[in-house]
Amino acid sequence: MTSKPTEEEAKQSALSYLRAWGESPVPPTVLATLITSLHARPLQPLPLSFPPVLLASTFLNLYSYTTDSAGITAAWSGLYLLLARRRKPEHVMQKFGTRGIVRGTTMGVCGINVLAGGWVYATGKKADDGESAR
Repeated sequence: MTSKPTEEEAKQSALSYLRAWGESPVPPTVLATLITSLHARPLQPLPLSFPPVLLASTFLNLYSYTTDSAGITAAWSGLYLLLARRRKPEHVMQKFGTRGIVRGTTMGVCGINVLAGGWVYATGKKADDGESAR
């Protein structure tokens, strides 16, 4: 017989998914790719300053500095989200065209990165980070 999960188990499961997302090196890399695809043509220098920082965060994550990497990813994702929210599409086709869908996906990934990276940074232990890299 299958038992239904209790509220505590469901909450723990959601937090474990959030922690797994925040500790993964993939979300900052995907976000850097999406930002580059949006702002490379036409060239926009300010938004293109975000992908190198996000890729550096991925580099830190791969060298076992997961807590620091999560903090950097959360901070820069939040900053990009603030920057991207300022621009409003003028026409309906700009919202639902290819660029609009990529922009919406980028902003969604930013929001999840802020939540997950903030959670990992707030609850993470820095003493354990980097021990396996030495």
